[in-house]
Amino acid sequence: MSALDRREVLRLLGALGAAGATAPVLAGCNVSTAPAAGPVNPVRVGLVIPQTGANKAIGDELNAGFRLYLRRHGDHLGGRPVQVSTADEGETAETGRAAVDRLLKDSVHVISGVASSAVMSAVRDQVEAAQVPLLGSNASPSTLGSVKYIWRTSFVNTDPSMALGGYLASKSGQSVYVVSDGTPSAAEQVSGFLTAFTGVAGHPDLAATPAQLVPGNIGQTLTAIRTSNAHHVFAVFSSGDVASAFFQAYRSLGLAVPVYSPGFVTEGAAALQRLGELAMGLYTAMNYGPDLDNAANRTFAAEYQRAYGNAPGTYAMAAYDAAAVLDKALALAGTDLNPQAVNAALAKVGRLDSPRGAWQFNQSRTPLQRWYLRQVRKNGRVLVNAVLGDLGMLG
Repeated sequence: MSALDRREVLRLLGALGAAGATAPVLAGCNVSTAPAAGPVNPVRVGLVIPQTGANKAIGDELNAGFRLYLRRHGDHLGGRPVQVSTADEGETAETGRAAVDRLLKDSVHVISGVASSAVMSAVRDQVEAAQVPLLGSNASPSTLGSVKYIWRTSFVNTDPSMALGGYLASKSGQSVYVVSDGTPSAAEQVSGFLTAFTGVAGHPDLAATPAQLVPGNIGQTLTAIRTSNAHHVFAVFSSGDVASAFFQAYRSLGLAVPVYSPGFVTEGAAALQRLGELAMGLYTAMNYGPDLDNAANRTFAAEYQRAYGNAPGTYAMAAYDAAAVLDKALALAGTDLNPQAVNAALAKVGRLDSPRGAWQFNQSRTPLQRWYLRQVRKNGRVLVNAVLGDLGMLG
């Protein structure tokens, strides 16, 4: 199909609302990688995604993005037919390790997925020892360290906070009040924000030492924000319940201080639907928005909307890109499906023209990519993460 213009994409994104994912019904379209002539051995891809538990919604989007790319390319990657085996990541490090172990026993050539940072950290040594490449499409803890066989098409977890830290530090003389829900992942985000914020020469002061949100006593934190006269709030939530309680109290007190958060809090149809009108006006940083105006995204966003009934988020986009990276790498690997050869080919993929904009792997095997400032707004009757501007390159 030809690329759609931006007006058509936006019309499609607003047409069906924030409905849950449905079984895909894809329109016919051209494919960019034709199957190789004659019989060829299939490439065996293991997909590790949460099919149960708290991260199931993310797992559904990872699966949807990866499958969409396959359907658009005739269920072939690098000219080879694809056999996908899916293993349930679950909710714990133990269930994640078991999922990876099952796929390794199935002799997959490559693994993709992984939603949880705890699971990614837990399988690190397992993957490196097996020497089977893992192309992660979400979790990317900053503590993962040097790896050879783990690549990520998503980000480093602290990237959205660092993007906001640099942005808010550039606002001359405007102080920031920092709050979080105190979880380890929130602490990682606060650390990234403070690193970037204090790294800008002449940055404004923080209005207070980073404060911890206590469920049931959030009003005390909000009163402190009001009396601090801070110009902005940087808030991190690992829990949707805490985020909802915070914004409910924030609205009730009539606070008008702009709030900025890493984009995870509103990422995905389920998260945005859960917060609803409470999230209106919230600023976030993320590496993707469904209204980005480039040719790759006009096609991706429109076809995702048609297939699943809701707009894509960064999880689906990164999984789609994981398949695109594998497509290029397998073509480069040629006839050699040895996992070590596939891993070597991943290093040669180079620039990818993605729905997020062009990006490429850096030395740490994570994307060098552009980050965007977004705001929760309404597109017709539907809440969306609208892209406002460019926060620069990170990676």
